[in-house]
Amino acid sequence: MTLLTRRTALLAATAALALGTNPALAQGLPPLKAKQTYKVGFAQTESNNPWRIAQTQSMQDQAKKEGWQLVYTDAAGSAAKQVSDVNSMIAQKVDLIFLAPREEKPLIPAVMAAKKAGIPVILLDRSVDPSLAKPGVDYVTFIGSDFVDEGKRAAEALIKATNGKATIIELEGTTGSSPANDRKKGFDERVKAESGMKIVASQSGDFARDKGRQVAETLLQAHPDATAIYAHNDEMAMGAIAALEAAGKKPGKDVIIVSIDGTRDALQAIVDGKLLATVECNPKFGPKAFETAKRYAKGEKIEPWVVNTDRFFDASNAKQLITDAY
Repeated sequence: MTLLTRRTALLAATAALALGTNPALAQGLPPLKAKQTYKVGFAQTESNNPWRIAQTQSMQDQAKKEGWQLVYTDAAGSAAKQVSDVNSMIAQKVDLIFLAPREEKPLIPAVMAAKKAGIPVILLDRSVDPSLAKPGVDYVTFIGSDFVDEGKRAAEALIKATNGKATIIELEGTTGSSPANDRKKGFDERVKAESGMKIVASQSGDFARDKGRQVAETLLQAHPDATAIYAHNDEMAMGAIAALEAAGKKPGKDVIIVSIDGTRDALQAIVDGKLLATVECNPKFGPKAFETAKRYAKGEKIEPWVVNTDRFFDASNAKQLITDAY
């Protein structure tokens, strides 16, 4: 799936809304009846890192604030289990499902099953393959960050810090997930425009700290001349820092690291001079997710992509903003 195709799908849906056509009504997207309280599902992909834990807490806190019943499941990193989790929510006849799809293609059957059962779905933080399921047609909307832009911003920070000359190792996120796909696109396309920037190795660390450390160790051994590491999230960046230190190298000096998420550990690493920068990917989805559901229940037209605005952290602001981090 090319970036052009992904963008085209979203732009087409946006254009339809702008012209006054409601794709939801045209295609039979399940409605959400207006009432005082709801029973909603939240199908989380995993809970093995601070970002996911913060996202879950935000959803639980908002459900409590709204007085809604939240049916929560944790797929423990398994797309197959997440499909089963959604099917269980359908069987429990929830009013709406918030889904953070682990991967773009395997969760399509879950989205379609919910639609068939008359239950609207709102995607959180990760999307699904737009050639197989479309916002405003098969699910209400995708709420999340611009992952391509995140990758591009990380690349620009690295280019600036290295004067456009670096030998780079890339630690990718979960294979097949939209943030991994798009963060790679944004970063790779930007650095390829610089003749002095070269990606010599790229491998998945599955967004996990220990896996990131293991992959970084292997790739650093294979490419001892590497001068930079780009991690698709902060957990893998922290693993890379550990790998560098174990190898007797100084992160931030011998090898420059950039990443994405904006965790407290990452901001502390910036303060300590071990991490150059991190692009925020805010995990606190609760308020926006529930607000969007209420807007949908009122019959409002929902944009196909509700974009989260993310900050950028480096040595200029990390110390001041670390208390805001999760």
